[in-house]
Amino acid sequence: MGVADVLVVGSGGREHALSWKISQSPLVGRVYAAPGNGGTSNNVPIQADDMEGLANFAQEHDCLTVVGPEAPLAAGMADVFADRNLRLFGPSRAAAQLESSKVWAKEFMERNGIRTARFGVFEDAAEAIEHVGSVDYDVVVKADGLAAGKGVVVCDSPGQARSAISSMMVEGRFGGAGRRVVIEERLSGVEASYIAICDGRTAVPMATSQDHKRIYDGDRGPNTGGMGAYSPTPAITEDLAGAIQAEVIERTVGAMSGEGTPFRGFLYAGIIIQDGEPFVLEFNVRMGDPECQPVVMRMDFDLYRYMEAAVSGTLDGLPPPRWKSGPAVCVVLASKGYPGGYGRGQRILLPGDRGPDAQIFHAGTAIRDGQVVSNGGRVLGVTAAGADLKSAVSRAYGLADRVDWTDKYCRRDIAHRAL
Repeated sequence: MGVADVLVVGSGGREHALSWKISQSPLVGRVYAAPGNGGTSNNVPIQADDMEGLANFAQEHDCLTVVGPEAPLAAGMADVFADRNLRLFGPSRAAAQLESSKVWAKEFMERNGIRTARFGVFEDAAEAIEHVGSVDYDVVVKADGLAAGKGVVVCDSPGQARSAISSMMVEGRFGGAGRRVVIEERLSGVEASYIAICDGRTAVPMATSQDHKRIYDGDRGPNTGGMGAYSPTPAITEDLAGAIQAEVIERTVGAMSGEGTPFRGFLYAGIIIQDGEPFVLEFNVRMGDPECQPVVMRMDFDLYRYMEAAVSGTLDGLPPPRWKSGPAVCVVLASKGYPGGYGRGQRILLPGDRGPDAQIFHAGTAIRDGQVVSNGGRVLGVTAAGADLKSAVSRAYGLADRVDWTDKYCRRDIAHRAL
């Protein structure tokens, strides 16, 4: 295998973290980011939804393309690249329905015996509201389509559920993504993230992790794209990991192949553990963000080799990935006001000395007049490893507190469930 160039598509913290790890491979030459952000190198001014532009660049530079966000995958970027015989790490449009349609995913799980919450599908708001009044349990209301991680409302009362239905289906909060909704039973338990890298037949598990979706400490407030994460999570024991791998991941990969939509790329199962049993809350078809940041920090293997094997269908020929024994923690620094309205363009002062096993991954940043400025809701992912979880948390927050900008906000309780 010769030295290859890689094109990472996307502009978030996940894409910076993937670029950082891929660039460490001795098999990789240059890593491009399209469009990238204020922390990535070799940025290419092509947007993530410009499929032809990205395909032309990948062809010209003979790149393996790694797609970070879900939207280009849902729109069929892998199919466009396949039509041109270009190598791309990520699922086809048909396989990406696991994330792009909550309805499709729930029906897929139902027909393939994958444990998930009871649910109903509704295209009429009045029928959805009537359903909420007819059940004797709390519910979760989910927009069918992609909504940047914010299309899920965990409801504490029927009134909150009715409000969520009205917001999505009547007021059009998420546009076409909310015309159809899934209303499912609200399960109680511990949530965790289980991610595997797949080549259509074989699924290799990554390290477990746990995300923090709510904006405020104590898991309060509206959902966000994720305010922090840590890896590994003690919620997934060795026995439970074996059950998830067999009953969720491998069953999904086998069923996708059997249905003519083989899955290649990162398969992410959002799990809730209720009464010791794993239930699938949702599937994602890419690496999580911010789970990616602590997971790559713990990788003691060449990620590029596994991505290349996933594309070529040869994952079964690689040894199991090795992981650093200590945990890692990512604290997301966001702009005040997120996930609602927030300002941009504020100058960010970053600490120079970050110490070993610590990184500041950029997400919503840009470079203006030679300065790093805020350019999004989630701005930075401060990530650190430690000998134990307490020291990793301390290091991450210590570094986060040295980052300075006017509207900086973060949760102060990342990894609280494990601690």
